[in-house]
Amino acid sequence: MQYDILIGIASTFGAGMLAQWVAWRFRLPAIVLLFSLGLIFGPGLGILHPSETMGWMFRPLVSLLVALVVFEGGMALDFRQLREAGEGVARLTMLALPINWVLGSLAAHYVAHLEWGTSMLFGAIVVVTGPTVVLPLLRSAKLQPRVAAFLRWEAIVNDPLGAILAAVVLQLMLLHVDIHADVFFTHTLPDLLGAIAVALSAGILPGYLVRYLFTRDLMPEILKTPMLISMALVIFSLCNLEMGGAGLMAVTIFGMALANLQIPGVTELRRMKESLVVLVVSVLFIMLTADLQRDVLAQLSIPIFALTVVVLFVVRPLGIFLSTLGTSMPWKEKLFVGWIAPRGIVAAAVAGEAGVSLKEAGYQSADLIMPAVFAVIAVTMILHGFSLGPIARRLKLTLSNDPAIAIMGASGWSINLASCLRKAGVPVLLVDNRSSALLPATRQDIPVLRAELLSQHGQESLEERPADYLIATTGDGIYNGMVCGHLAPTMGRQRVYQISPGVARLDFYHGLSRDARGKVLGEPAWNYTLFDTLFEQGWRFVAVEATDESASTFGNDENRLDLLVVRRDGGILIRSAEDNDKAVPQPGDNMVCMVPPEVE
Repeated sequence: MQYDILIGIASTFGAGMLAQWVAWRFRLPAIVLLFSLGLIFGPGLGILHPSETMGWMFRPLVSLLVALVVFEGGMALDFRQLREAGEGVARLTMLALPINWVLGSLAAHYVAHLEWGTSMLFGAIVVVTGPTVVLPLLRSAKLQPRVAAFLRWEAIVNDPLGAILAAVVLQLMLLHVDIHADVFFTHTLPDLLGAIAVALSAGILPGYLVRYLFTRDLMPEILKTPMLISMALVIFSLCNLEMGGAGLMAVTIFGMALANLQIPGVTELRRMKESLVVLVVSVLFIMLTADLQRDVLAQLSIPIFALTVVVLFVVRPLGIFLSTLGTSMPWKEKLFVGWIAPRGIVAAAVAGEAGVSLKEAGYQSADLIMPAVFAVIAVTMILHGFSLGPIARRLKLTLSNDPAIAIMGASGWSINLASCLRKAGVPVLLVDNRSSALLPATRQDIPVLRAELLSQHGQESLEERPADYLIATTGDGIYNGMVCGHLAPTMGRQRVYQISPGVARLDFYHGLSRDARGKVLGEPAWNYTLFDTLFEQGWRFVAVEATDESASTFGNDENRLDLLVVRRDGGILIRSAEDNDKAVPQPGDNMVCMVPPEVE
């Protein structure tokens, strides 16, 4: 038994990470792959049964891991994004939830023929669009900031609210109380408001405590991350004693407090937790899906599939339409948000616990809760996971899908480089904190961004633009390295470049640490002075189509500085002396080079 548990845990971790890598490599929705692996390992092959193997520890462990996911999602909710998104977010998180609950309950009763109590519980469970599903989809899709904020806020805020609502309905059903208007105002609403008050207190007060400890140097750096994780788990557990679901709301508010109290160092801590959450989500999806019993799948019927269709094509779109009436949201955004609503881990966990409790209480349709919720989860994850990107592109709600380059530092030669890339069909963005330096680029219709990239505003502004690569070109090599080191965790360490700070500073042991700078653009001798001097002498950047002869001399011709290759399929290869595999153009690719006047 001991070795079975060990092998099962190791296999789950390994399969989860493999699925995440495959999804990243081939641009597939990771949640669909994880869901499929769970079905294969569990109901399919019968080699993974987490609840049977782990016993009573399984459900509490799942609850704690879900709390970590929701906590990390709360740390992504900045009130500045809420103001930019407008009133649509408030409608989606406050008005749409009760509307979707009522519509979902009606659909469950009249379409799937569930009892009224069971229907109300089903409606409460499926109102949530879990962050465990939505956030991974948003990371892989380049949605416009406003639309991404809609889905992010709705998923993270509605998740604990829906869990609390489901817990209140479940408690009333276990007491065998008829659910009607009087009961709602005398029991449901007071319990809901009480849970919200407890969650607010338990989330905000610890946030101020953390700020006090961090800003007064009362917490060593090595303890900050484990301390925050431990606090989130303690808050979750204590608030759940008040009411099931209150813990999720409390850790969400705790994360939001940390994100908005301007606590130094929290951004770096959030990056560490993001990596942890990727691992947690991968394991959770496989475990929960693998734990599905075959008899649950056998209960899938035509009424349940009909209910799933109504939830997807009637309940959700109608709820979004009614809740956003009178707002300034364009019809494209309403249509998109009305379609994208994948359900995830929280819905599965609540349905599993509720089904067992209702069955023990004697409800006849209790056995149908889990298959009905599972059908909604499976169909929404597959359909929404694969359709989010194509539909967003069709509605023109995405940023550019072509690889784009951000050039930091506006000078004569960097503006010329940006202009050359733009003519070669590469989306480009010129960044500087000086308006006067950006003015010549503006006159050439080159997209510009006036911001300090070491500031939170600058980093957020860059994330809103379609920038996949960064080239730092200022005359200050240390500053270039600071910017590359600051943005590397977000953009990727192999995607941030800087002009050489000098050959001596590139020494592996005595020079600038590789973690504190970007990859060298081109050769170590190509520093700012060289580019600036050559530009003054008349050298210019050009994009020429590679031939068999020119491709063979790429990087070896002394009469030109070969910088990068624009592939025919839209890919980009930026040349660096630090690359193990050298950039090799193919005939038909565009080579971007700096050449003297006579060659140009």
